Amino acid sequence: MISIISSFSRLSLLPLPCRTSKLLFHTSPCLAGEPLKKKKRLDPAIIKAREDRKKRKIEKQIRRLEKNARQLKPIEECEIPLVLLDNQKERVRQPFKYSKGVLETRELLEKQWAKYKHEEHLADIQLVDRIMYAQQKAVDELRKESEELYLEAVQIEPMLLPLKIEGPSDTPSIHNYYAPDGDYQDVSRKWN
Repeated sequence: MISIISSFSRLSLLPLPCRTSKLLFHTSPCLAGEPLKKKKRLDPAIIKAREDRKKRKIEKQIRRLEKNARQLKPIEECEIPLVLLDNQKERVRQPFKYSKGVLETRELLEKQWAKYKHEEHLADIQLVDRIMYAQQKAVDELRKESEELYLEAVQIEPMLLPLKIEGPSDTPSIHNYYAPDGDYQDVSRKWN
C-alpha cells in the first residue's frame, strides 16, 4: 500500500508533461467535490415575513420617488454658475441717468411716431373702404345693365388662387399582397 502511495506521490512531483505512466494512465488534480445540500424547508411564516419586508421596502421606494417627483430636475443651462453669483455685486451696473432734455426729446419722438403710425393706419383703412365701395358700385351698375354679366362677374375665378386639395382616396387592395403589419403570430414556446 505504501509503495502505491509513494509512486503516486512521485508522479505528482514530476513536471506536467511527464505525468504519465508506461500504461498511459493519466492523473489529474483532486476537485474536492461533494454532494449537493438538501434544500431546507422553511416555515411559511418566515417566507411571508420576507415577502412583507420586500413589499414594504418597495413601497418605501415608491413613496420616496413620489415625493421627489414634485421636484423638477435642474436644467444646467438655466442655472447660474457659482462664480457669477459670487461676483454679482461687482457685475451690477448703476442705472444711467439721462438728462431732462434727452428724456423730453425721446418722449416727443415717441409721440410723433405714434401719431404717424395712427395716421398711416387710418389711411390704409380709408383706402380699403374706397376700393370696396367702388367695387360694389361697379357691380351694382353691371346688374342694372345685364343680369347675366352680373352673375359671371360675381362667380369665383378659379385661376385667381391656384389651390388644389385632394382628400383621402380609397385604393383598391393589391391582389396576393400580404400586409406585414396588423397581424401578430405568437411564436413563443409554451411550457406546460
